[in-house]
Amino acid sequence: MTVIAPRSFGDWVARLFHSANVFAVLRTCATGRDVQESAMPSDGLLKFMNSAHRVLLKASFGKFGWDAGGMPVVELTTTGRKSGQPRSVMLTSPLQEGETIVVVASKGGEDEHPAWLLNLRDKPDVTITMKGVARPMTARVANAEERARMWPLVTAKYKNYAGYQTKTEREIPLVLLDPR
Repeated sequence: MTVIAPRSFGDWVARLFHSANVFAVLRTCATGRDVQESAMPSDGLLKFMNSAHRVLLKASFGKFGWDAGGMPVVELTTTGRKSGQPRSVMLTSPLQEGETIVVVASKGGEDEHPAWLLNLRDKPDVTITMKGVARPMTARVANAEERARMWPLVTAKYKNYAGYQTKTEREIPLVLLDPR
């Protein structure tokens, strides 16, 4: 077996946490029950991983954590559709076109959309932070024509997204973040 060394600490973290096997190991340790390798982590574990990512950014003074798997990392802050409170999540952006940042609402191929997508559908004014710089943006889901053009670009370079699409019947949305 050939082992390719990660190019950065962020790549190492991405490889660790994007591996379904790691999710299974973590879930087995947390629950004491054997979990299939293809299982996605619970929402609680995903929230923990987001928190751990933020700790990494703070502890490294922003030096590590802004790149994962060869993609820029984006902290997306939405307004909670029920609470009205700010809600932040760490995401990767597999595609950027000009000033538009594209994120994928995959939730690892789960059948339901991630909460952040539902939030920005109701309140499209969001903030993104990249490499420590916050920018106000307007979010929208790509229309059918945009998705048909962009999805092959995303999946050609980052095959995990194509794998997520095979796990679910819902069409995984691409979200376009444009400067306000």
